[in-house]
Amino acid sequence: MNSIDVQELTKVYGTTRAVDRLTFGVRPGRVTGFLGPNGAGKSTTMRLVLGLDRPTSGSATVAGRRYADAEEPLRRVGALLDAHAAHGARTARDHLRVLAASNRISVRRVDRVLEESGLAAVAGRRVRTFSLGMRQRLGVAAALLGDPPVVMLDEPSNGLDPEGIIWIRELMTRLAREGRTVLVSSHLMNETATFADHLVVLGQGRLLADAPLREFLDARSRPRVRLRTTAPDRLRSALARSGFALEPGDGGRWTVDGAKAEAIGATAAREGIPILELSDEQPSLEQAYLDLTASEAPFASMSPTTRQEA
Repeated sequence: MNSIDVQELTKVYGTTRAVDRLTFGVRPGRVTGFLGPNGAGKSTTMRLVLGLDRPTSGSATVAGRRYADAEEPLRRVGALLDAHAAHGARTARDHLRVLAASNRISVRRVDRVLEESGLAAVAGRRVRTFSLGMRQRLGVAAALLGDPPVVMLDEPSNGLDPEGIIWIRELMTRLAREGRTVLVSSHLMNETATFADHLVVLGQGRLLADAPLREFLDARSRPRVRLRTTAPDRLRSALARSGFALEPGDGGRWTVDGAKAEAIGATAAREGIPILELSDEQPSLEQAYLDLTASEAPFASMSPTTRQEA
């Protein structure tokens, strides 16, 4: 199986423990979001998986083997770690042709990934003339060049315009649907929530969470219902008998903490109370992530409230 397996992985630089006995797996058929504050060890871990750095202890393998042992690595793993990795004096097409030749990949494949990444029209331009978003697309094209079963992308949305963000989101979803293993590092929580099926969260080099997205959110949020009604007093009394409290929300809405919409709707229907709007409030990945990593961010700034209290 084309999984990424990290076992007791540790990397120490001098007195800094960048990765601390890290163990997790990235499985095929889903997009795994790789999250954590700056300095959490995400990029170091990806470099260790790709053999760009040597672990102090532990192991990181792809399909049971070290990536460095692969004869044609681009056919095994496609990776984007640095959008500025391409030589600025080369054209986009020449950059990809050099990579293709090193792994015995056909020139036809070069043209295909240029088309797929939206760079076909500028393939003859030198990379140094590219914007950050265009360099990101070139990096993704390079990652896809060998049609690999495993894809690793570090901040792929960085520098992309809205159309590019939609493109990369749909691309990652398609790759996972094709049965590939997809690991994506990102700082954009709301964006990650649109494509990730599973989350691996790091803090100061340690594993904080390894769970499906929905399970991660549910474990860090309390049920809450938002509603509108023309009879709030009657509804408040009916809910109080069931142990719930109706509280004012924003925009003329009301909220009920610790409840599901199904239960509130059943109570309103039983009492004949009109409901104009009723929905479960969806937990935010951003808030769940911040709650989990609040004590793990080495460069966390004080909120205005905290600053006033200090």
